Amino acid sequence: MSPSDPRGPAPAGVSAALATVMATIGFFALAVFGLGALSIATDAEIISVAGVGQAPGIIGMIIAVAVFAGILWLALRIAQPRFRSVWAISIATTLAHLLAVGVGLLFAGGDFVTALAVMGGLVTGGASLVMLVVAAIAAWAGVALRRTRAKRPRWPWEREDSDEA
Repeated sequence: MSPSDPRGPAPAGVSAALATVMATIGFFALAVFGLGALSIATDAEIISVAGVGQAPGIIGMIIAVAVFAGILWLALRIAQPRFRSVWAISIATTLAHLLAVGVGLLFAGGDFVTALAVMGGLVTGGASLVMLVVAAIAAWAGVALRRTRAKRPRWPWEREDSDEA
C-alpha cells in the first residue's frame, strides 16, 4: 500500500489480447445466434438465391470475424480504450461482411447482378442490421473488459489484513 492511496495500487485489468479473444468469440456466437433467429423469425433464408450454396455466407462470416478482431485489437491496445471505437468497429465489421458475401458470391460462380441482389437482400432483410447490433454489443463488451480495473475475487482467508502484523 502506498501512503497516498489507502486501497493500494490499481489492478492492471484484463489484457488487450484476452479481451479481444473473449469479445471475438462472443461476436461469433451472437452473430450465428442472431442470424439463425432472424431466419426463423422471418421464415426465410439469409441468402435466398437458389444454387448459391453456403460458401458466400461462410466467407462473409470469416472475413467479418477477422475484421472485428483486427479493429478491436487496435482499439484495445491503449490503456484506456474509448467506447467511441465501438461505432467504428461495428460499422466496419458490417461492411466487411456485406462486401465479403458479395465477393464470395462472385467467386462461387455468380454474376455481378446476383451478387448485388444478395447484398441488397442482406441489407433489406435485416441480416446487416443483426451484424451491426451484434458487433456493437461484442465490441462494447471488449472495451468494457479492457477498461475494468477489478481484481480477481478472493476468499476472506486470502485477504491480507494489516492489523495482524
